Order: sequence, then structure tokens, then C-alpha cells
Amino acid sequence: MVRVLVAEDMRILRDALVAMLNLEDDLEVVAEVAAGDHIVPAALAHRPDVAVVDIDLPGVDGISAAAELREKVPSCRVLVLTGLGRPRELRRALAEHVSGFLLKHAPSEELVDAVRQVAAGGRVFDAKLTVAALEAAESPLSAREAEVLRRYADGASAAEIAAELYLSYGTVRNYLASAVTKLSARNRVDAARIAGEAGWL
Repeated sequence: MVRVLVAEDMRILRDALVAMLNLEDDLEVVAEVAAGDHIVPAALAHRPDVAVVDIDLPGVDGISAAAELREKVPSCRVLVLTGLGRPRELRRALAEHVSGFLLKHAPSEELVDAVRQVAAGGRVFDAKLTVAALEAAESPLSAREAEVLRRYADGASAAEIAAELYLSYGTVRNYLASAVTKLSARNRVDAARIAGEAGWL
């Protein structure tokens, strides 16, 4: 019997996933959580073989939780099931050694099969997203430039970014100007759009 943990914050979707997985004779959902910071405690308590984890969770995002899970419950393999089908998210997940990455619009049979494959030691990844991640060019931005531009894209002003990151206002402006130059963008808004579409933020 494959023991499964489900981490999904949308109640209707979580209930549907649990019901679907429990219909299978060889799968059993032993824990379900609605927040990322509940994943590791639940895994420690219930020792699942596979954790089916959304990325966009309250508390701690699913990929960060996967990294902690690998450290504290290494026997539990992680299958990401998400609506965030971007190359950047896949690359983050791969960096944390997840065993699978599927999109929420995948057929239910594909998810069930993926849980079995991951439990058996296999790896399962959405084919189109994998190709997109492989084809995506490397980001020309430094980690700090990307972080500053990401916060700007989220609506923070240069002054707010400076306060959040403990940088001077001038330093933040320099990072933003450098990002605009590296991306051959017209302005900060254009730079945020280019970087976001390329999956670099």
C-alpha cells in the first residue's frame, strides 16, 4: 500500500484529490494539509511514501517545504501538482530533487500513475514544461537584480524594496537600472515583463 500525503490549500480540490486517490486499491491518503508549514510535521507523524504538494501554499511554499521534507523525511518522495506551469518553478523544483512535477489540468489517471511511479522510485515530469525549461535561456540577471526586479514587479517601490532588503535607495535604483540594461528593456516595467515571461523572476 502506497501511503500518500496531500498538500493543497483549496478545500474543494483537496477533497477531490483525497477521494480520487483513496478509490485506488493500492493507494491510501494518510494525511492532508492546507499549508506548506504543516507538510513536514504531518509527514513526520504519518510517514507517507509520497507527498503530493502544491507550490502556492500559505505559510511556506511547496518547493521550500519539499527541500525541508527531503532533509527530515528522506523516505518521502515529492510529486508537485501545481497550476504554476512556468519553467522557473520547474527549475526550482528540480534543484530541490523533487521526483515529479505535474500540472493541475493533467488527467486524473496521469496523476494516479505518477504517484505509483514516484513511489516505485521513478520520476515523472510534464513533458511540455520540461521542454520549455530546457529551451529557456539562462537569466542574464544576478540573483540580487532578479530579487529587486521581482519585488518591483509585485508593486513595491524602490524605497520599499530598499527597506525590505536593507539596501540604500541608490543601490536599489542601480540594480533596477542594471536589469533594464541587461534585458534591453525600455524601462523598469518592460524589464519586469521580459524577465517574468522568460521565467527569470
